[in-house]
Amino acid sequence: MIMRIGIVILPDQRWSEAARRWRRADQWGFDHAWTYDHLGWRDLVDGPWFDSMSTLTAAATVTSRIRLGTMVASPNFRHPAAFARQVTALDDVSAGRVLLGLGAGGIGFDSAVLGGQTLPPRQRVDRFTEFVELLDLVLREDGTTWHGDWFAAVDARNNPGCVQTPRVPFVVAANGPRSMRLVARFGQGWVTTGSGGDDLDTWWGGVADLAARMGEVLAAAGRDPATLDRYLSLDAAPVFSLRSADFFAEQVDRAAALGFTDVITHWPRESSWYAGEEAVLVDVATRLLPELRGATG
Repeated sequence: MIMRIGIVILPDQRWSEAARRWRRADQWGFDHAWTYDHLGWRDLVDGPWFDSMSTLTAAATVTSRIRLGTMVASPNFRHPAAFARQVTALDDVSAGRVLLGLGAGGIGFDSAVLGGQTLPPRQRVDRFTEFVELLDLVLREDGTTWHGDWFAAVDARNNPGCVQTPRVPFVVAANGPRSMRLVARFGQGWVTTGSGGDDLDTWWGGVADLAARMGEVLAAAGRDPATLDRYLSLDAAPVFSLRSADFFAEQVDRAAALGFTDVITHWPRESSWYAGEEAVLVDVATRLLPELRGATG
């Protein structure tokens, strides 16, 4: 098995700087690049922040081969019928390079900024289930009418449809049993951030438990596990994955040993979240990336 390596480029830089990062990720040979789909995120809400779909569309015009994705789009501020139009346009501009990361949506700025109620976990999963079901339908079929508990659509169109058929791949974020069952139904990929932990070994233990649980869910659904890509966000761990090139290589090996097909790191920032040295990223990208992608086989 060849491990695929991805990188998140936060939408917190003006395009004059961000364009360079997307180009370099493409040129270095990263398999996929992502940006956060939020209206604002944690304490970075007070700083610069740009729209994800506009950013990814711009990224599509300055790259040629890397896959591009949302990490992750949620129903906190999106309606499936309107979002499907944006996804279709991005898939067209990128010539079929979209990976659509989807999640239930957490609490915080995104859930409050539009003035709506912050939902408890069970209701967030209820809403997410309907969001995924309707988004899948609108992206695959033309003229969708839907009246649900959370969303409605009347004759929603998808013409001309996605470049990728029958639709763009869904990479579904899931840690709990209901969301994992949604992965088994609709996901071409599963992404997890683990289940927390104050130290690295505890975090990896939680990741191992989730990986085993995902396998059980697939078996119960009668789905071939080989048909599901498994993505791990390494920087949900209590230690930044790009602390050093050697440390990053160790984390990739640990992920591969648990059956993950893809890992995701973050472009280092000067401070706060994902603080690190860009020189480490350059070292990983230019020296280690080719062998990391092949050494796990």
